[in-house]
This record gives sequence, C-alpha cells and structure tokens, in this order.
Amino acid sequence: MRQSEVKESSIAELQEALSKSQKTYSDLRMAHAIQPLENPLQLREVRRSIARIATELTKRELQ
Repeated sequence: MRQSEVKESSIAELQEALSKSQKTYSDLRMAHAIQPLENPLQLREVRRSIARIATELTKRELQ
C-alpha cells in the first residue's frame, strides 16, 4: 500500500491489510528459502508496506 492509501483507510481496513501483508511476506520468505525469487525486491516492498500500516495504526491508537 502507498502512504496515501494508508492514510485514507479505516482502522478495520488497515488491520485487514496488515494481516494480509504479513501472510504474503511469510509466503515470499518461504518461497525464497526454497528457490530464489524472480524479483527479490518484492520482499523489501512488502516489508515496507507492513511498516507503513503498522506505523499508521500506532499513530491512530495514540491519538
């Protein structure tokens, strides 16, 4: 997710996106351990997306 999409989403949508992203990241890591990914930069993109979502959730909880 892009930062603009994260800011516009509701808390429920963010929590759902976070769980999906974490599942995707786990699957990519397992696939990469078995056989190198065609595009290993996917790991970085998903990891950063998880960080964006988690940061926004924390920010909203503190407000």
